[in-house]
Amino acid sequence: MNAPTTTPIQSTLDALPTDIVITDPDIVAGYAHDQSRFTDSAPPAAVLAPRSTDEVAACLRAAHQHAVAVIPRGAGSGLSGAANACADSIVLSLHRMTAIREVDTVNRIAVVQPGVVTADLRARAADAGLFYPPDPGSVDFSTLGGNVATNAGGICCVKYGVTGDFVLGLEVVLADGRILHTGRRTVKGVAGYDLTHLLVGSEGTLGVITEITVKLLPAPRPAQTLVASFPTLDGAGRTVSEIASSGLTPSMLEILDRTTVQAVDTLSKMGIGADTAALLLIQSDDIDAAEVLAQIETVCEGFGATEVAVSSDPTEAAMLLEARRLALPALEGLGDWLLDDVAVPCSRITDLIASVEKIAAERELTIGVFGHAGDGNLHPTIIYDQSDPASREAAISAFNAITQRALELGGTITGEHGVGRLKAGWLTVEHDTVSMSVQHAVKNALDPSGILNPGAVLTR
Repeated sequence: MNAPTTTPIQSTLDALPTDIVITDPDIVAGYAHDQSRFTDSAPPAAVLAPRSTDEVAACLRAAHQHAVAVIPRGAGSGLSGAANACADSIVLSLHRMTAIREVDTVNRIAVVQPGVVTADLRARAADAGLFYPPDPGSVDFSTLGGNVATNAGGICCVKYGVTGDFVLGLEVVLADGRILHTGRRTVKGVAGYDLTHLLVGSEGTLGVITEITVKLLPAPRPAQTLVASFPTLDGAGRTVSEIASSGLTPSMLEILDRTTVQAVDTLSKMGIGADTAALLLIQSDDIDAAEVLAQIETVCEGFGATEVAVSSDPTEAAMLLEARRLALPALEGLGDWLLDDVAVPCSRITDLIASVEKIAAERELTIGVFGHAGDGNLHPTIIYDQSDPASREAAISAFNAITQRALELGGTITGEHGVGRLKAGWLTVEHDTVSMSVQHAVKNALDPSGILNPGAVLTR
């Protein structure tokens, strides 16, 4: 009698410590996908939960030997399908690797494992009198590994930049289990190719991040806040353009369109007003914040703002910013939702929002827009009915039309959420054939067997 054949997945699992292997179907099912919509996924065969770099390396060596697909995963908070599992794959979850190894107050750096929650690093830095600026909307539950893998942004990008601007070095396990160290701990360093920033934003397709060295800044001064209501979208857009061209650098510059403002008002009963076509929320943490906001207030009023409120009191500031924090929850309350992520030049923000309004009207959908006006990164949120095939089709059509319009306005298909599986087909629209051939060459060099996150970012 022939012995049963061992599958590649079982051979991979048999090579690993049993206490890092999870096969309980109920638990495994929870690792099938991230928070994205309209992306393919399937329950993985197993979940691996390593506790160290050596264990990650062992996982990848075994998977490489048996040609098993590996899906690296952080907190699963992504919105592009980058952490979605596929059939006959193994999810490699970094949730056990949560150590903040070092906070160096002299050299202003921190060294962390990938499972550290972003808010926890920000809090630890603050305790040391320092500041880690990246603050994605998922800051309270997303992890540093996922932030680096997607080059996450946030509301402070207009002044401080995105996650990649703070990454100095990485420890990464390659597809075959080799451990790569990139970057440095120094302020400057240009030795060799910049492998660190090649891996930032690679969405788990080139390697698995196991340690991150980030730079920290001195703690900022308490921010002062301004909120301005505009009766016209054009007035808000002109204000954003004027701020950008004037040399003023607020630490936050956010915009909410009419649909989003009305949804927030319905949820919060703030009394924002039905005549508000756009709302700008602005902060400054400069030493001359009061003067900066005074200049911005003059700009707002010059372009027709009907109401401007300014506060330096932290409690009042938090109340003024509540509208921004409620943007997505308020829109979610209107029905099923599909969140887009595109970026255009700051001067084209109103063109994009106006186009979204037209797209919504043509497809008889509600679409709210909010996002980071200071860097042109907006999040059109499409409300539809998941149970209605026609509504689902209209939502997909609107999503594609918005993405196409962003490109036509000189923008990009994603500003901070990543390509994942949701927009893998759009990558070849934004990038020409030479660019795509180079990207495939990089992928093939680092992952020749194609086991790392197949289907994400690059399609074969």
